[in-house]
Amino acid sequence: MAVTLRKSLKIIEDYKMANPHYADLLDILADILILREEYRKNMKESIFQVEEKLIAQKMEGGLPLVDIAGSKHDLTRPKKYFESLIAIAQKRMPEAGQDILSIIHSDDFDWEKMIKSSFDRAQEDLKNDAPAETEVLSSSEERDNFDLIDLFAEESLRPELEYIAEKYGAAVEKAGWSEGYCPICGKEPKIGEIRAEEDGRRYLFCNQCGFKWHFRRITCPFCGNDEQQSLAYFAVEGEERHRVDVCNKCRRYIKIVELPKSSEEPNLDVEDIATLHLDMIAYDEGYN
Repeated sequence: MAVTLRKSLKIIEDYKMANPHYADLLDILADILILREEYRKNMKESIFQVEEKLIAQKMEGGLPLVDIAGSKHDLTRPKKYFESLIAIAQKRMPEAGQDILSIIHSDDFDWEKMIKSSFDRAQEDLKNDAPAETEVLSSSEERDNFDLIDLFAEESLRPELEYIAEKYGAAVEKAGWSEGYCPICGKEPKIGEIRAEEDGRRYLFCNQCGFKWHFRRITCPFCGNDEQQSLAYFAVEGEERHRVDVCNKCRRYIKIVELPKSSEEPNLDVEDIATLHLDMIAYDEGYN
């Protein structure tokens, strides 16, 4: 069962008290969740269409249900949503919001191109493999602004894809999807969970569409490596509920929330932001 909006907002308030340095980002997330709920209430159906007779064939072939990068879609509605999301930054972080406006109004900014390229795993792999010295140097503030743009860009398609995930999720689970990327939209996961009640089964979570799927615990979701000697994990002392699974072959990582028996379902959107320090540690250790 999905975590309700009211419960998610309560979780955010609890995390703000425990981690005040994330308060601004968590406030932004709270506003996003409220706006997302409003968007979903006004939706009759998704702009994305799924050919139901091809679901089994796509699952067997390792193809996600929705092809964002390779197919043409009317993205007018998500783009308007994106603009509404920018208004959140203007309200919560006026200076950063103004900087973001300058970026998205520049001639170099192409929203639709950015959206489609984010679904191209080959391009993401090239970016992840790029040596550090080739990265564009920028101030911490500029990087934060770009991170917010990425967050808003991802969110701009979330309600539409969430609709597809809810409608076809049962069919996908029945098909036994075994890939490390999302069966609904094709995005790679950033976070997942291990469920003690299910004998430690690991589930990956797609921030793009909100879908969770079972994935082998001792396998890297990014390169398929299943050699135990090259797989590891780390956690921060006192925060053992959260850990980071790493692969020393492809140098990728994924954050994991460990759920004890009889625990409530977490909101992994919230958990992802509340564990950004784990991303920083992973980056410092050479993982991406």
